[in-house]
Amino acid sequence: MVVAMALLVFGLSQVPPRQLLPGYAAAYLLIGVCIFAPLGKWPAMRQAAAFLLPGALLVVLALLDLGFWAGGWLLGLPAWGLLLSQRSRDSPLKPLQLLKFLGLVVLSLVIFTSNAIYPLPSVGLFVLPVFPLVRLAYPAYRSRPLQAGVELLLGVATVWIAFAIPTPEGAWSSPWIHAGGAATVGLMISFWAWRLPGRAGQTQFNNRAAV
Repeated sequence: MVVAMALLVFGLSQVPPRQLLPGYAAAYLLIGVCIFAPLGKWPAMRQAAAFLLPGALLVVLALLDLGFWAGGWLLGLPAWGLLLSQRSRDSPLKPLQLLKFLGLVVLSLVIFTSNAIYPLPSVGLFVLPVFPLVRLAYPAYRSRPLQAGVELLLGVATVWIAFAIPTPEGAWSSPWIHAGGAATVGLMISFWAWRLPGRAGQTQFNNRAAV
C-alpha cells in the first residue's frame, strides 16, 4: 500500500489516472492476500464482495479521469480488510464502527495530502521494518519465522523503494515523503481496527498478525 501510494501520486504527474489502474488493481489484490491469507481459509463470499466492491466503484472514477481518489482508498484498505476478516454472520459490522472507519479514512486523506507541506508524519515509513523486530517479543510470533521474515523483508524493501523512486522534475516533495505519510496513516487506522473485538474463536494475536 505504501509503495503503491507513492507510485500513484508521482505517476499522476506524467500519465492520466486510467493508465495507473493495473498498479492499483495489483496493490488492491496484494493487500487482500496479506489480510486474508494468514487466516488459513478463503474469505466468505460476502466478505470478498464487501472487500472488492469499494475498489470496483472507485475504478469508475478513475476511468472518468476524476482524479486519483481511487488510489486514495488504498490508505484505508488494510483496515477495511481487517474489519471484514473479524466479522461473521453472528458478529456483523456495526453502523457506528463503519462511521468511525469512514471518518478515519477522511482524516487519513487530509494527513496524506497535507504531508507534502508538513512532512512530519513521514517518519512512519521507518517504523515499518522495526515493527516485525518488536513483535518478536511475542512467543507465538517467533514460532512463525516465515511470516516474520517476510514482514521484515517487505518493510526494508518498502523503505528502499521509496527512496529509489526518482523525484519528478518540478515536484514539491520527494516520493519517500508521500510514502511515509501513507505508512503513518495506514498504521494509525489499522491499529484502530485491530483494537476492535475480533470474531469468535480468533485470538487477539492472530488479528494483530493479520495487520
